[in-house]
Amino acid sequence: MPATDLSQLVKAYDVRGVVPDQWDEHLAELFGAAFVEVALGDSDGIVIGHDMRPSSPGLAHAFARGAAARGADVTEIGLCSTDQLYYASGALDLPGAMFTASHNPARYNGIKMCRSGARPVGQDSGLAEIRALVERWADHGAPEPVATPGRITQRDLLEDYAGHLRGLVDLTAIRPLKVVIDAGNGMGGHTAPTVFAGLPVEVDPMYFELDGTFPNHEANPLDPANIVDLQARVRETGADVGLAFDGDADRCFVVDERGEPVSPSAITALVAARELAKAPGSAIIHNLITSWSVAEVVEENGGTPVRTRVGHSFIKGEMAATGAIFGGEHSAHYYFRDFWNADTGMLAALHVLAALGGQDGPLSQLVAAYDRYPASGEINTEVADQAGRTAAVRERYEGGQDTDIDTLDGLTVTTPDWWFNLRPSNTEPLLRLNVEARDEETVARIRDEVLALITA
Repeated sequence: MPATDLSQLVKAYDVRGVVPDQWDEHLAELFGAAFVEVALGDSDGIVIGHDMRPSSPGLAHAFARGAAARGADVTEIGLCSTDQLYYASGALDLPGAMFTASHNPARYNGIKMCRSGARPVGQDSGLAEIRALVERWADHGAPEPVATPGRITQRDLLEDYAGHLRGLVDLTAIRPLKVVIDAGNGMGGHTAPTVFAGLPVEVDPMYFELDGTFPNHEANPLDPANIVDLQARVRETGADVGLAFDGDADRCFVVDERGEPVSPSAITALVAARELAKAPGSAIIHNLITSWSVAEVVEENGGTPVRTRVGHSFIKGEMAATGAIFGGEHSAHYYFRDFWNADTGMLAALHVLAALGGQDGPLSQLVAAYDRYPASGEINTEVADQAGRTAAVRERYEGGQDTDIDTLDGLTVTTPDWWFNLRPSNTEPLLRLNVEARDEETVARIRDEVLALITA
């Protein structure tokens, strides 16, 4: 495969593309060999898992062959969620690779890679070197196998993963809850039955059958169209809460007893308060698109809010640098120090159930204290000139009274009454806009002002 094609697959912290048009098992084998060269470190092996997409087992096995050919012992854990792979990397202290395209459509697949202890492999921490090796080998031939290849063995870690999560959140004394779970035919249907077994929770399963063609809806709960079935089931059955997982089940979205979505910022604030009760004074990471309420709740509970860029590798880096106990993103990624600083939607879900079941009120009442400001949600606009339109927006607001501008991640404009962030997509010709204000009318006004500048 030409290097120019390969460069389009490597995005931020993973490799992702259409199978078989953009990559195949031969390329996966080269990635396995390159991963060992770059990420093995002091380890003598790696761990590999995969999701339910039809192409995932073949790609994962090819990666394992490439890694073993370079001398690494390979532990295959088979079907798993991404956070289960992170558990394996942390518990076994091995670099890991997860074959999934997360929430993307069925024709896609990819790899999420980490170093031992679930530490990230990002563009500046190994991904560029892996890409360079694969490009060279794709053009000039793979290296000869080492004299003593590694072994490939299988191991089931699902029970161990579930036990670890249940050991971090005590649900034994909560009141009985009825929970609807929409797995979207993704890996939540594999992990949830084991995680919730024996808990005082009645699970109403939706789309638990593993099917990487996603016959019911795309496994992307960030799109409101994909949680309509969950909302309806919660309302019809009188459930206490609804949970929706994405395809690789590392993100969890929540709807309340009315079927209304709960903002990931409100979940971040709720979990932050619970974690700070265990470790007073700790740092809490939040990306710059989370609500004002997150930092407020953290400070009210004696913690230190730390604002970061959007993205897995940035959050994990700040978690490690600050010793933060918890981190949250607007996209429903939740990171825990007790989970090797990795993200796990399942653990966040257990915190929500513990908080809900530990008091008598409904979820809508519980989260109201953490959901304080109206917001636009993320609005994507296709543009030909991302930098030019961003500059035009900056020019409009720069120099305003009581206006602060920063460029930590895209363009953020903040005043006492509202803020917005405008940032380019890394993979598409889009600008992403998020607006928050103290009232709905101001959200609408600022949203429309900025969108007019973007599309001018």
